[in-house]
Amino acid sequence: MDLSRLTPVMRRLALEAGDKIMDVYNSDDFDVRSKSDDSPVTAADEAADAIIAAGLRAEFPDVTLVTEEQAESHALRADSFLIVDPLDGTKEFIKRRGEFTVNIAYVENGTPVRGIVYAPAIGRMFFTDASGQSVEETGDFDKDSVGKLTPMSVSTPDNAALLVVASKSHRDQATDDYIGKYAVADSKSAGSSLKFCLIAAGEADIYPRVGRTMEWDTAAGHAVLLGAGGDVVRFDDHSPLAYGKESYANPFFIAYAPGVELKKA
Repeated sequence: MDLSRLTPVMRRLALEAGDKIMDVYNSDDFDVRSKSDDSPVTAADEAADAIIAAGLRAEFPDVTLVTEEQAESHALRADSFLIVDPLDGTKEFIKRRGEFTVNIAYVENGTPVRGIVYAPAIGRMFFTDASGQSVEETGDFDKDSVGKLTPMSVSTPDNAALLVVASKSHRDQATDDYIGKYAVADSKSAGSSLKFCLIAAGEADIYPRVGRTMEWDTAAGHAVLLGAGGDVVRFDDHSPLAYGKESYANPFFIAYAPGVELKKA
């Protein structure tokens, strides 16, 4: 994989998918259906998936591609692969809360080494540059011209006053019980993979996820967090969260800035 070539391709496809998503989001109405696992799907999910999948297959035909919306891709196995969630945070999209994202990542030997997270409704874009450093882009998000880039770096956490971020749509008592093990100065909720990016930007210290996720939900945000000096570990034993697992299902996990004194479950 030519990683320097990958970054601009991911960026362009994320922007193109974001445009299509916003067309649906700004329409008077749109249909919502349930998939086999009872999760919701809309025309925006499917249209964005088609744009990204076609673009990645055209640019990188020899690289395995796994996408949330293409069930046949879930049976594919490879040491290195592209993985896509075309619209993460569909519940936020349906409720018109804005905190949904386009996610594209590249996994190499179990680790997401490159990724982009684009939140078109709130105008935030985070991605790993050609060197693997995470940056936030601001500006007009022109498809052919990159705007101002700000390098991202995790915070130096104060374990006596941690900043916690948790899921907006999936927060439950188990999550609150775990957060209760820490000295928390502030706790906020956010949708989709933005939670990883808030830690990467130094706006939060820790994100525990005690609930079901799939690798396409987390890979891009995980890559952005790694590129900003953060990490993601399994909830049970604090070993690294790895990718390419059977069925692409994740265990519970903790995303955090190094320096946080992680608590056992």
